[in-house]
Amino acid sequence: MTVNVLAIKSLAIIGTGVMGMGIAQIAAQAGIQVLLFDAKSGAAEKGRQSLQATLEKLAAKGKFTDEQVTSILTNLIVVEDIAKIAEVDVVIEAVIENLEIKQQLFKQLESVVTAETILATNTSSLAVTAIASDCKHPERVAGFHFFNPVPLMKIVEVIPGISTKPLVVETLKELAERMGHLGVVAKDTPGFIVNHGGRAYGTEALKILGEGVASFEQIDRILREGAGFRMGPFELLDLTGIDVSHPVMESVYNQFYHEARYRPHPLTRQMLLGKKLGRKVGEGFYQYKDGQKVVANPSKQSSFEALFSKAEPETAVSSVWIGADLAEDKKQLFDYLDANDITIDDNDKPNPDSLILLATYGEDTTNAAMRYQVNPKQAVGIDMLTDLSKHRTLMPSIVTQDRFVAQAYTLFAKRSDDDINATVDATLISESTGFVAQRVIAMMINLGCDIALQGIATPKDIDNAVKLGLGYPYGPISWGDKLGAKRVLLILERIYELTGDPRYRPSPWLQRRAKLDISLFTQQSRY
Repeated sequence: MTVNVLAIKSLAIIGTGVMGMGIAQIAAQAGIQVLLFDAKSGAAEKGRQSLQATLEKLAAKGKFTDEQVTSILTNLIVVEDIAKIAEVDVVIEAVIENLEIKQQLFKQLESVVTAETILATNTSSLAVTAIASDCKHPERVAGFHFFNPVPLMKIVEVIPGISTKPLVVETLKELAERMGHLGVVAKDTPGFIVNHGGRAYGTEALKILGEGVASFEQIDRILREGAGFRMGPFELLDLTGIDVSHPVMESVYNQFYHEARYRPHPLTRQMLLGKKLGRKVGEGFYQYKDGQKVVANPSKQSSFEALFSKAEPETAVSSVWIGADLAEDKKQLFDYLDANDITIDDNDKPNPDSLILLATYGEDTTNAAMRYQVNPKQAVGIDMLTDLSKHRTLMPSIVTQDRFVAQAYTLFAKRSDDDINATVDATLISESTGFVAQRVIAMMINLGCDIALQGIATPKDIDNAVKLGLGYPYGPISWGDKLGAKRVLLILERIYELTGDPRYRPSPWLQRRAKLDISLFTQQSRY
């Protein structure tokens, strides 16, 4: 069904902080007249002046012409009396995240604007339905959630409340496109799409850290170098601020009635109480000086890794026996060993002096050794989920002999095959039910699938929103297709079986599509 949209010629921004002025900028760039209002006297004019200074700096760098800057500023009009916004087509609220304050504002706006004016809230965490609950006409209220910095984050969530008319939703989607952003429609549920879909990255990394599997520096390195994230989860927590991140974790967890997939970790609560909030205060997971991370130990190796990096005689590899869940992984390891002139032990059972490499998914090295019926004292697990040309993650069992750990580390922490001057890092982690990257990425994909299962948004919109809103290498749905739904399901099924923790239970959306061997984007027709 095609829904007509309203022609938007003017809009008002209520609240001229960083978010409000960011929205104002892209609207003015799109040729829309923007009225700026802030309850604090002089704040709107100050916001406009700050944006003008930013635009002039960008023009000096060639990002804008002088004519473009003039045009944008001409479209920005400061008003000190809220009554002067009466004739605008859309009002976008960007004030403090407080339900009572927003409800009072929307009641006030209804007494000012025309009956046709759309009222939009930039809330990131409050229910749109609750904000509209005291309005006489809740059918014209919707969420219009942008991300900071607005001009660079090309995504906006459009959230209908329980009474919102389709006309309002379609008009806001078109307005987002006109302002150069992708508008994705999300149900009015906790976290909408992006803040909901982002729960797995930090919470699973915190759980891994809490289990003593690896240090926060190692976890960041594995996910940054091996999986391709721009920032590790602990770098990101420091940047966002624990005072922002932890309350969001608790809020989403509580709003979903303690769903295990969203469970926060006590560590960030402790850091919040201890005021170790991250970059803004100079200390979080990392230390900061003048806003820059202080590297306490320039070496990327842990003391454990350094112990096994020495070229002692016992680190010489006599032969390697490989056990792998997937034939493609076994071939890749065979090719790697062959290229490095390593003897391959191809016996049914490994020789007593052979290093045993186990390329498995969703289990620790002890359980993998038991399943393959090999000696865990010779075994080291290796994660094949991530790109071996960028990073290698190794997992000895708790009884693996030092000489075999040293052999594995020496074998994989070496020069790149493509460039003799380049190196590829290897990280040794303690035993874990699934490697660092396996756990984090599988949880992200599973959560994206469950958002689709709940009908919060379409798989395509979920994928685009999470990728653009969080800067991930891939959206969760396309990442699942890239890695293979069956492999992701295997990781989750094994972790769930070994731990019994319901946070790892696979989403039915993932299970069905893995078993049918079809894309995770596949939607069922509505009957």
